[in-house]
Amino acid sequence: MRLIDSHCHIDSAEFDGDRDQVVARAIAAGVEHMVLVGLWREKEGAASAERALRLAATNRPLFSPAVCIHPHDVAAAPKADWSAVDELCRRPEVVAVGETGLDYHYDHSPRDAQAEGFRHFNRLAHEAGKPLLIHTREADQDTCRILDEAGVPPAGAVVHCFTGDRAAARAYLDRGLWISFSGILTFRAAGELREAAKLVPLDRLLVETDSPYLAPVPHRGQRNEPAFVARTLEALAQVRGIAAEELAEMTAENARRFYRLPPPAR
Repeated sequence: MRLIDSHCHIDSAEFDGDRDQVVARAIAAGVEHMVLVGLWREKEGAASAERALRLAATNRPLFSPAVCIHPHDVAAAPKADWSAVDELCRRPEVVAVGETGLDYHYDHSPRDAQAEGFRHFNRLAHEAGKPLLIHTREADQDTCRILDEAGVPPAGAVVHCFTGDRAAARAYLDRGLWISFSGILTFRAAGELREAAKLVPLDRLLVETDSPYLAPVPHRGQRNEPAFVARTLEALAQVRGIAAEELAEMTAENARRFYRLPPPAR
């Protein structure tokens, strides 16, 4: 299968000891491209977000970077670092602004700060002409409200690592968003999520690992890595009643369209 991991964090410290081996396993599993989502982190500031750009530059055909401040961290990030991240987002090699949004499960940042960050980076995606990567957890109504007020960027937006039900999926689809599924789709208790996956048009489906988080069955509880996107793809293919190889081609082509990636080497 030819696969694209549309959202991963292998620039993070969890992979410092064996990143080359992780990349080699991904290639062996059929992963032809990975979108590295670089995030601001409190101990490093904007330098941590820039790490994804540096890693992507080491092998541009294999990696593309996205950059942002996660909703968990927007309250801790000084405004000078918001500006620094803005400048990173505007760099031509950055394919998307994100992940940004609302997380009401943990509330690591106050909700008004999360909303401010979501609006800010949504506006930046509009200005930069780039798609938006949305993180939303237990906040679908407010996520839709802010999108209705501020508008979806013309370049598009995706709800990454979607965890909602059919009603939430329909709300995002009605607003023109794309939806990406992670290893959660393979969890035994994720029946509602699998039902939601049946609703998404085939041309707006993406798959991701969100590694190092949320490893799919049978790797659940381990550090996730891009090679495991094949397991999520296989689960999604079963839900949709499509051959895995066919769906792999579809989701890879979708990722290339959404992120405006170059065509694959043949």
